[in-house]
Amino acid sequence: PLTLDWIDLVPEAERKLFDSVGMPASDHSGGAAQQSKIGNVRPELNGSQVKIPGFVIPLEGDANTVTEFLLVPYFGACIHVPPPPPNQIIYVKFPKGAPVQELWDVIYVVGTLKTE
Repeated sequence: PLTLDWIDLVPEAERKLFDSVGMPASDHSGGAAQQSKIGNVRPELNGSQVKIPGFVIPLEGDANTVTEFLLVPYFGACIHVPPPPPNQIIYVKFPKGAPVQELWDVIYVVGTLKTE
């Protein structure tokens, strides 16, 4: 598989803009945090076998395993801070299930990337 970093998911034309945005900052002022408007996908990656590290935000599963989750570039994304741009969130289906105790650690996901 092609090993990717999160910046590899950002189109070349957006990278300078993306870098200037940086990781979302949270000021906890009480206002709703807004998701970044940048975030086009790289269609040439569609169908590629990839390997990418990230953190799990569980969506489906049971007390022992998670079967559907969002893979995000940093811990706590989408919880207390603005969510990452759309091209920095990967929706993962893993019917076999991943152990729940691994949710707090960086994991590597290997699979077929679909860009939408």
